[in-house]
Amino acid sequence: MKIVVIGGTGLIGTKVVEKLKTQGHEVIAAAPATGINTLTGEGLSQAMAGTSVVVDLANSPSFADKDVLEFFETSGRNIFAAEIAAGVLHHVALSVVGTDRLAQSGYFRGKIAQEKLIRESGVPYTIVHSTQFFEFLGGIAQAGSSGETVQISPAFFQPISSSDVAAAVADYAVGAPCNGIVEIAGPECVKLSDLVQRYLKAISDSRSVVEDEHALYFGAELKSDTLMPGVNPRLGAVNFDTWFAQSHVSN
Repeated sequence: MKIVVIGGTGLIGTKVVEKLKTQGHEVIAAAPATGINTLTGEGLSQAMAGTSVVVDLANSPSFADKDVLEFFETSGRNIFAAEIAAGVLHHVALSVVGTDRLAQSGYFRGKIAQEKLIRESGVPYTIVHSTQFFEFLGGIAQAGSSGETVQISPAFFQPISSSDVAAAVADYAVGAPCNGIVEIAGPECVKLSDLVQRYLKAISDSRSVVEDEHALYFGAELKSDTLMPGVNPRLGAVNFDTWFAQSHVSN
């Protein structure tokens, strides 16, 4: 098949492109750097010609509330106009477990708008809801940091490695559209606050985590299960210790 991977030069995208190429598919890594811009529409219609599957992994370059919403709405409309014109058969999008429970957050309001566009597009689709990536732990710590302490929610989550996310997305891309949501998660359920502290210790960061049930997560307050998947998600194999040992962070 010909498959276009939007955001194909990013953390997940590069891995998805590699996996699909290994399977023998014709894969285009779509990104502004490769001359394909979903915000302006540049190069989109040419990239979509003859395409069977589109995998959308793009993320807003700015996390400001207005920018995120504008990115996902404008990008989504441009993508679907090009897909419909080209007769694309399957749209696969990566989103986040708990998105519908995080409307307090401007970022997640953008993701909610993106998912609505997908459902209403008329293109057969699969929305992949993933739990948080291990690669985001540093950013989560930084967002809650104040001096030598880090305020983090004790909510539970099941973090996943980017390699497990890419493997799942590649599998869904070559499968049949489910016209609904599938969930993927890491193998271990832990408290957000506990794992951030473990991460900081592992990188010899002296900051200490303070559990705070009111600490905001990208602008939203979490309940204990907000970030948790439902029944029977697809589970990745890589736990924190394995990921950390293999990551550049540990070097």
